[in-house]
Amino acid sequence: MTTEMASSERNCRLNDNFGLVVQGILAAVAFSTLILKRLREPPSDRRPVLIWFFDTSKQAVGALLVHFANIFLAGLFKGDPCTWYLINFLLDSTLGLVIIYLCLQIMQVIVKIYQWESLRFGEYGNPPQCRAWAGQCVLYLCAVIVEKATITLLVQANFWVEVRKFILLPVKNHPKVELAIVMLIVPFVFNAIMFWVVDNFLMRKKKKLFQKDDTKSKVNKVKYEKRAVVNGSDEEAVLLDNMAEGESLTVPEDSVYHRDAVRR
Repeated sequence: MTTEMASSERNCRLNDNFGLVVQGILAAVAFSTLILKRLREPPSDRRPVLIWFFDTSKQAVGALLVHFANIFLAGLFKGDPCTWYLINFLLDSTLGLVIIYLCLQIMQVIVKIYQWESLRFGEYGNPPQCRAWAGQCVLYLCAVIVEKATITLLVQANFWVEVRKFILLPVKNHPKVELAIVMLIVPFVFNAIMFWVVDNFLMRKKKKLFQKDDTKSKVNKVKYEKRAVVNGSDEEAVLLDNMAEGESLTVPEDSVYHRDAVRR
């Protein structure tokens, strides 16, 4: 048996039965991250199931595209495919995340200029429309394609040929351990972070209601009325303070306010 044949047998295989099982476990773990994120949202802000599905399914389609692209590219490079897959994955999860963010921001600026409301990420209409989801999904896939093309060009540098020689050196003679590290352990950590962050990119940006400002104006109004009561007693001052705190009031019959109301 030649050295090349022996080396090929020691290399991990991404598409054998063990590799497919590991990929299935990775998909389940990655999706569970998005479920956990939804459960951690405050109940008042939690997205309806359909909206949540629309948001996360865009990311799922993009993640599948990147995953299979990395498997295909790993088979094209010379050497151990697991090392090439790991390098591509790490670049996708770091520099690629920045590229996707920039692409999405540019897209949303263009969408805002032309007022394409259905292409605003997280906005699907009322009731939610599949057409809006499809349009947003296409936009996100375009961002993913730009990211993947950029990373593919970057990984062509000779620097990465040297990196792959030592990146998995301790487990080089254990293909299944190598595959588990490349396809499950490392992606578990990075996917959890990436899915969480990208979901924030793709979900609807809630507009904050100016509740604090309204409360302040309400308190200021009460204070103004308090100062306006020239002949008011300490009792009226207490009542006005309670109004500022939002308490329900019962006005005594002998109070100034009650006598004024009777006169009117």
